[in-house]
Amino acid sequence: MSVRAADIKRKTTETDINVSLNVDGSGKYEIDTGVGFLNHMLELFARHGSFDLTVKCDGDTHIDAHHTAEDIAIVIGDAFCKALGDKRGIRRYGFFLLPMDETLIECAVDFSGRTFLNFDAAIPSYKVGEFDTELVEEFFKAFADRAAINLHIVKRYGRNTHHIIEGIFKCVARSIKDAVKIESDQIPSTKGSL
Repeated sequence: MSVRAADIKRKTTETDINVSLNVDGSGKYEIDTGVGFLNHMLELFARHGSFDLTVKCDGDTHIDAHHTAEDIAIVIGDAFCKALGDKRGIRRYGFFLLPMDETLIECAVDFSGRTFLNFDAAIPSYKVGEFDTELVEEFFKAFADRAAINLHIVKRYGRNTHHIIEGIFKCVARSIKDAVKIESDQIPSTKGSL
């Protein structure tokens, strides 16, 4: 099996980002986004997905974390797209149900080549520390678009904002881990391509 990895750089007037991804890693990470809470979420994402992930971002966080969060999601999505190539042999679909204390998160993903995000996860607080919680949906919208996936995130229940967001990142990672497993030598579609 060839190495499923990618290095992506993206520089705009708002952010300067370098991402390195190995889909078949062991959950090692080096994360420096300039946003403490986002660092924590991406560390969880890497560990629970067993992806090796390096993220370095210099962003305009003196304004807020919006451009940083969205642009990092774009680059990580691009990295998955590049690393998986034609997606030959992958399981394609992934699903996980993740409990975290009082919170229960459900996630399903399809590496279909078509983009869609269903984000049914009301978050009770507007902030966790200095992080705007509305950026969680923005992050996964940008990620789904660039990774070319269908992504469904549902909060079955939960009250604690930190638990809800942490549960989402872990659950998405576990779903992706399931979906990208190699189970054949075929393209997982009757169309012959994804």
